[in-house]
Amino acid sequence: MSAQAPGPEPPLAGRTCAVLVAEGVEDLEYWVTVMRLREEGASVVSVGSDTEPHRGKNGLSVRADAVAGDVDPEAPDGLVVPGGWAPDRLRRDPAVVGLVRRVHERGRPLGIICHGGLVAISAGIVAGRPATGSLGIRDDLVNAGARWVDEPAFRDGNLVWGRVVADIPAFCRELVAALREDARAGG
Repeated sequence: MSAQAPGPEPPLAGRTCAVLVAEGVEDLEYWVTVMRLREEGASVVSVGSDTEPHRGKNGLSVRADAVAGDVDPEAPDGLVVPGGWAPDRLRRDPAVVGLVRRVHERGRPLGIICHGGLVAISAGIVAGRPATGSLGIRDDLVNAGARWVDEPAFRDGNLVWGRVVADIPAFCRELVAALREDARAGG
């Protein structure tokens, strides 16, 4: 075997993304996004209200690496809010809501898919902006002042929106593009 020269450094090497997790998280929205971020070289930290094991909506187990209240909101280069039933639990934790709000205020990429918009609503970051997600939260987003957009995935500033599980590929493309652009801009 001959030694091969190392390939180029992955685009998100040295970047850290937080991904929220709680009981009932949509497994595919969590795991596919985590794997895609790792594939790009990002370090992924799962964050929740506790570090107990949680059962995902489809039965996979997930455990947070860190508790939201212990995470420095200046640290993540990006944050992802997967859907499922977890967002309804996470939005009740002031530390989670504060973390999401602060990452948004810093202008860092913030990925929100499916029911993840519930956390964005509680963080007070959707009014006057386009948003999408599961049809189950359309009224919640509109009542919080968002403009409903029925597209698989799109970006609005630092916010990256995805509709549902079927739209994970489009969501991940937009999320990775936003994180790459943020890295190039020195964010």
